[in-house]
Amino acid sequence: MKILSNEQLVFSYRDALKSGKEQESVVRILKAEITKRGLKPFKKKK
Repeated sequence: MKILSNEQLVFSYRDALKSGKEQESVVRILKAEITKRGLKPFKKKK
């Protein structure tokens, strides 16, 4: 799934988590792609 850029993928994942309206399958697919690309969807808080 290389349709989305890394930034778009992370944004879509965060948006899906915040909205709560998305089906869990969509969140799982996005999360799997994020881990496959080695991205971190959230910044570490100090």
